[in-house]
Amino acid sequence: MIDLLVDNPILLLFVTAAIGYAVGRIRIKGASLGVAAVLFVGLVIGSFHPDLKVPDFAFTFGLAVFVYTIGLASGAGFFASFSRKGLRDNLFVLAMLVFASLLVLGAAALFAFKSTIAAGVFAGSLTNTPALAGVLEMIRAEAAASDVEALLNEPVVGYSVTYPMGVLGPILAISLVRAIYRVNYRKEAERLSGMALVQKTISNVTVRVTNPSVAGWTVRELHRGKSMRVVLSRVQHEGDVHVADGDTRLAIGDRVVVVGNPDDVAEACRVLGQADPERLDVDRSTYDVRRMFVSRKDVVGKRIRDLELPERYGAIVTRVRKGDVDVMASGDTVLELGDRVRVVAQPERMGEISRLFGDSYKVLSEIDLLSFGLGMSLGLLVGLIPIPLPGGVTFTLGSAGGPLLVGLVLGAVRRTGRIVWTIPYNANLTLRQIGLILFLAAVGLKSGYTFVSTFSGSGGATILLAGAVISLAVPVLTLIIGYKVLRIPYGMLTGVVSAMHTQPAVLGFAAEQAQDESPNVGWSLVYPLSMISKIILAQVIFTVLGGVG
Repeated sequence: MIDLLVDNPILLLFVTAAIGYAVGRIRIKGASLGVAAVLFVGLVIGSFHPDLKVPDFAFTFGLAVFVYTIGLASGAGFFASFSRKGLRDNLFVLAMLVFASLLVLGAAALFAFKSTIAAGVFAGSLTNTPALAGVLEMIRAEAAASDVEALLNEPVVGYSVTYPMGVLGPILAISLVRAIYRVNYRKEAERLSGMALVQKTISNVTVRVTNPSVAGWTVRELHRGKSMRVVLSRVQHEGDVHVADGDTRLAIGDRVVVVGNPDDVAEACRVLGQADPERLDVDRSTYDVRRMFVSRKDVVGKRIRDLELPERYGAIVTRVRKGDVDVMASGDTVLELGDRVRVVAQPERMGEISRLFGDSYKVLSEIDLLSFGLGMSLGLLVGLIPIPLPGGVTFTLGSAGGPLLVGLVLGAVRRTGRIVWTIPYNANLTLRQIGLILFLAAVGLKSGYTFVSTFSGSGGATILLAGAVISLAVPVLTLIIGYKVLRIPYGMLTGVVSAMHTQPAVLGFAAEQAQDESPNVGWSLVYPLSMISKIILAQVIFTVLGGVG
């Protein structure tokens, strides 16, 4: 069997992915490893033979696709978050990385680690291959020719022994802190958005206007003056039913369909009057309701108000379904490929409104290879650009940083002329999952044999112990301080921890637990600084402990 897998790396890849995915679905007390289990299955399988590995293409391709699709999905949220508290969060992560480097220096003093081993422990505990590469480049530049080969192996030992715990540690930390504080991801998502909109339950209630203090107010004035977080979709005035736009003026006795989260609908009922048992939304003879897919590129990236639906079609959008979440529609809601809009309009106008949005599931199942290929190419090219650091060392963003950076920018831009950069939600998730599984399987298979062989020698037990402490203590402290002191929503905070470890496996676990995009926002916000900081700090540790001397 081993010979068969050695001779057929594609078979090996899919066997690892299948077993890992099955293991990841095993739940113990409500928790599971999720897709991150593919990495650990890869480590086990790879430990049986040094040639049980897949080509480096699988690693590079999977990682690049994974981070690029995250960038596209998180671009708008990334720049919006950075404008608010991004500087604070980046400084917080930098402080925690400095703390991690101090722990490494303390472990080096306690266990008498050489500078090369300590630098490798730092890179492995925080799972940062570019940091290891930077240290290896310093060794090549400083060491005598006769000593280079032996010295180059030492950081790799520290890295390979501590790397698995660098993945498992933050996963355990996320589960542990969540259990301690009994985190409710749904409530945390509401905190992140600043609005109680991220709920899967949105109710419709017909309200009769009986409050004299709001008689004569327009819908626009009601939203501003009463801060109502609901949508008024239809109004019945003296027997005539019409959609409620911003200029619709309410009168005593009007019946209004109010759409929103249950608590907000209840508050709107109190402001307007009282709930009417005869539901206006049930009668569809005058106005119908239909869900439509946003599949036409001409409307992607536009705000709902820019479509002028009430003026042109006598219609209104009451909510937008983004992925698995219903979001209350407003004039500022930006439409993306794959969104499903809930439209209220006269039945005879539904056809032309459907053509406006596209409403084609087939189109959404396709990927625009022109925009995807251009974006990926640009990201990989940016990843090749050498960036100088103090001391004459250069580094590149690589196949992770380059596509992520470009994906963030293109995701925020959304479109350039006729080219739409974003990908439909379901297609994005599919590509992201494929990329992550390829990456995890390739890393696990490549590291498995090295991990076992290095652990058995070169002080492997003490190196593993030091790495385990660092890999668990740093994310636990980050989660506690970030959640209780800085009040960062927990879902976003798990993405910050994932980026602090620059570890897609942790991000995959965090996203699976949160069931929304908030971890991706946190990841995208601090990933660039995290990667650059760890490259520098690994070299600082190496230098402080004496370098090659």
